[in-house]
Amino acid sequence: MRRRILLVGATGAFGARLAHLLAAWDVDLVLAARRVGPLNALAAQLEGPAHIEIAPLDRDSPDLAALRPWAVVDAAGPFQSSDLRLAQAAIAAGAHYVDIADGRDFVAAFPDALDGAARAAGVLAVTGASSTPALSSAALDHLTAGWQAVEAARVTISPGARAPRGRSVILAILSYVGRPVRVFADGGWTARPGWSGLRRVYIPGLGRRWASLCETPDLDMIPQRFAVRREGLFLAGLELGWMHIGLWLLSWPVRWGLLRDLRPLAEPLRAAAGVAAVFGSDRGGMAVEAEGQGADGAPRRARWSLAAEEGAGPNVPVAAAAAVLRGLMDGRIMARGAQACVGVLDLSEILRELSHLPIRTDALSVATGEKVLFRRVLGDRFEGLPPTVREIHGSDRRVLLKGRGRARGAGNPLARVARAFLGLPNPGAYPRIAVTVAPDATGEAWTRAFGAGAFNSHLRPGREIGQFEERFGPLRFTFEADSTPNGFRWRFVECRAGPLVLPRFLAPSIRARAFEAGGTYRFSVAVAHPMIGLLFAYAGRLTSPSIASRD
Repeated sequence: MRRRILLVGATGAFGARLAHLLAAWDVDLVLAARRVGPLNALAAQLEGPAHIEIAPLDRDSPDLAALRPWAVVDAAGPFQSSDLRLAQAAIAAGAHYVDIADGRDFVAAFPDALDGAARAAGVLAVTGASSTPALSSAALDHLTAGWQAVEAARVTISPGARAPRGRSVILAILSYVGRPVRVFADGGWTARPGWSGLRRVYIPGLGRRWASLCETPDLDMIPQRFAVRREGLFLAGLELGWMHIGLWLLSWPVRWGLLRDLRPLAEPLRAAAGVAAVFGSDRGGMAVEAEGQGADGAPRRARWSLAAEEGAGPNVPVAAAAAVLRGLMDGRIMARGAQACVGVLDLSEILRELSHLPIRTDALSVATGEKVLFRRVLGDRFEGLPPTVREIHGSDRRVLLKGRGRARGAGNPLARVARAFLGLPNPGAYPRIAVTVAPDATGEAWTRAFGAGAFNSHLRPGREIGQFEERFGPLRFTFEADSTPNGFRWRFVECRAGPLVLPRFLAPSIRARAFEAGGTYRFSVAVAHPMIGLLFAYAGRLTSPSIASRD
């Protein structure tokens, strides 16, 4: 039977994205909003087998009888100031109901208010089928499966500066900025100002972005579902740091009681964000992190991340809604009644709706008590490495390797001076090289001998999951390790000279990998600088590992 889906708020920033997703289904898709003109424009853009209709509709006084929906999707918002009339009307019409609500009070009140009526009507009513709490809870379920306890969990979302900014999104943010937000932190419930707690959060693929406390249903969901012992936080960030800090500064008049909230500034701030967008990108993402005790009781940290390219980010908040509809259509979701979209979907079901988009996700779990550097950095990926790579990088004892290699480098004076300063070998072929890896209390000391010369560096775990730092004299390089089919590589993150982070235009470009080929351990490293050229590159093979006895 052909399903009839009513999409309310279809012309909004997120409703339009969901309309494009649903147009690819074999359904009757009814686009609804207050004004017919934008509905006609959207309908003309949609491609796919769906039969498209339009219907002017006021969600505050919905009349659904003539529309005969099988399911109603509310993508309008802002849900911070919404009531339950549309959900009640959908249930009364015998239709399933799904929304993308991120309003904390709305989601909290939803199940008790509607569960009885939904069960009596034999339909499912789901709220919060969005990035929060649906996607975030599914990611945390995935990360902490089998854990004995969760100490802390944190979700961070940061859209690109060029992402669509609907009025409802701006109003939702401004409704809580500077106002008291109830949060579970330091082992108990307390109140903190919205958009407080400025911090830099690392999101793989995006780098570090400013983030602050955001009021969403996750602030209730995380403590309830995962019984966190220390804290459960939801943070949001703006791509442009000066915009994020500017909003933080605007929160202070609300904190001081000079303003009730910032919603009257919605239009001016929306216009300002539109002007500032030219300085940013359309790259957004999220990071979901957890700390606790794994299945074996040992301390663990885990992170799931998502990075969206080329404007794909605005599809993420509607993916869970699409997944719920798909699950109802194919019979995988049989639940009835009213509930938040927590435990309804697993992570793979949500990500399936995004698989056609330039979106990269990643998950990593590490044992924080692990003493061997790369076993800790690569976490649960380490055992998937080839045997020779595991043998060399998985020992807690001193390792001596011998082999041969070749070094290259620019011949200009600056490159020569830089190599001499760092003790790097001159370009040429080296029939005899030796590498010593000596674990110590904080990491590993590496000595690389090319012929008669040698240079040293020290490696230790980084601040973030999956990262490590390498120190050459006063310079400290941070890398992120990624496993590959035949080994692993490390991607450059940042360079520090003492306490200072070098700007990108001064920092080097570094490519490095360790891998197995033909049963032999091989390595390749290249370091270039925009003002110097190829500073140093070396590659080779190492054999005959000698592992010293433990002291």
